Amino acid sequence: MPQQVHQRRWWILLVVSLSMLMGVLDGTIVNIALPSAQHDLGFSDADRQWVVTAYALAFGSLLLLGGRIADLAGQKVTFLVGLAGFAAASMVAGAANGFDALVIARAVQGLFAALLAPSALSILMTTFTDPRERAKAFTVAGSVAGAGGAIGLILGGVLTQYLDWRWTMYVNVIFAVVAFAGGAALLHRTPRDASSKLDVPGTLLASIGLFCLVYGFSNAETHGWGSPATWILLAAGAVLVAVFVWWQTRAASPLLPLRVLLDRNRGASFAALFVTGAGMFGVFLFLTYYLQQSLGYSALNTGFAFLPMIVASSSASAVANNVLVARIGPKPVVPLGMTLAAAGLIWMTKLDLNSGYVTQVLPQLVLVGIGLGTVIAPAMSLATSGVAATDAGVASAAVNTLQQVGGSIGVALLSTMASGAATDYHSGRDPKDPGVLAQAGLAGYSTAYWWSAAVFVAGLIVTAFLYRRGVPRQNENAAPVVHM
Repeated sequence: MPQQVHQRRWWILLVVSLSMLMGVLDGTIVNIALPSAQHDLGFSDADRQWVVTAYALAFGSLLLLGGRIADLAGQKVTFLVGLAGFAAASMVAGAANGFDALVIARAVQGLFAALLAPSALSILMTTFTDPRERAKAFTVAGSVAGAGGAIGLILGGVLTQYLDWRWTMYVNVIFAVVAFAGGAALLHRTPRDASSKLDVPGTLLASIGLFCLVYGFSNAETHGWGSPATWILLAAGAVLVAVFVWWQTRAASPLLPLRVLLDRNRGASFAALFVTGAGMFGVFLFLTYYLQQSLGYSALNTGFAFLPMIVASSSASAVANNVLVARIGPKPVVPLGMTLAAAGLIWMTKLDLNSGYVTQVLPQLVLVGIGLGTVIAPAMSLATSGVAATDAGVASAAVNTLQQVGGSIGVALLSTMASGAATDYHSGRDPKDPGVLAQAGLAGYSTAYWWSAAVFVAGLIVTAFLYRRGVPRQNENAAPVVHM
């Protein structure tokens, strides 16, 4: 590493952390603004999920490819291109005059985020070569990413309430411009990895397969489970993903070497992060609509309402990872977190039009937050346990891929179930009656919470079976994982 880069490493950390903050902000800030965007652009409840899903699907399905492109083109180039593309797509999303334009722009945001995220992670890994300094750098980056969720809730509320929902998109440009200027000035061109080759068949199989799965679940919401297209898409997605797994055992330069997934603790961690992605995305989406449409909260108050959940999750993460797992291992800890999250979601099904925040919303939020923190921190920590240094990047990409794809599938599935429940409630009742509309919304939210709880119960069973007993051995050569 050139000495000049080494001297500027802490400034580089600041630039990379800013790019990570921008990516994490986008995940929560959009949820807070979504009801206002829906009202402004006039899209249906069935379509609203695509504003979230389009981004998560593009990001999750292309993240592994983005990591390979970073190896082929160099970290600085992909980092700057990712920032510029994300900013441009954010501008288009903010100026969108219709639903289709907004969803397409969101998908393009996800595409450039998939290029930006692995580049940022690789820059940290190559800039901080001293193990102690690297640990500090990843701790800072992880803290910034964790705080981004809380900042996004408040910032989304402020921008939506006092300016316009479109500013939740435009604000990305400010972050991107500052990070781009810092990256252009501080980063040096890195030589491309001549040994790295693009797994084109694997990329196509994974991307198209994941798209078919998510689109199949979404198609069920608009056309029903009896639609042949729904089942054709789901079957095609399942087959393509299965072929992708088979191909990775034979490809010369696999997109996702299966050795990364086959360790029991890592496999359990990947499963846990997939489950939390599916459940967490659903909680934010439907609870946001409940608070704003059923209880009449403003966008800003909605952001503040979620803060205790973020605080509870962060506190539980520290206890679970640093105390519990260090003493008794992940096998009892992660399933406990799944149980708490499921219990909180089941409790949420009791919410109605007269629920008070302090006595009837806050306890459930805190319980779900504790459950999520108890799951996510150990799973993220163990996701690269035992992984060779050469596989650290792809392991980190796989972690974020599974969480994003889990979120995509979760939002699609939960939206389908919620829409069906609301439609069933309308049956035989006046669809124009405000009381009927309000109760139909509650029926949809309650159904989504039940299904989300079922997802966490499935995660409980899988992780209780897969995790090894005892405290895992620490691998000093493994790179930490940062959630992007």
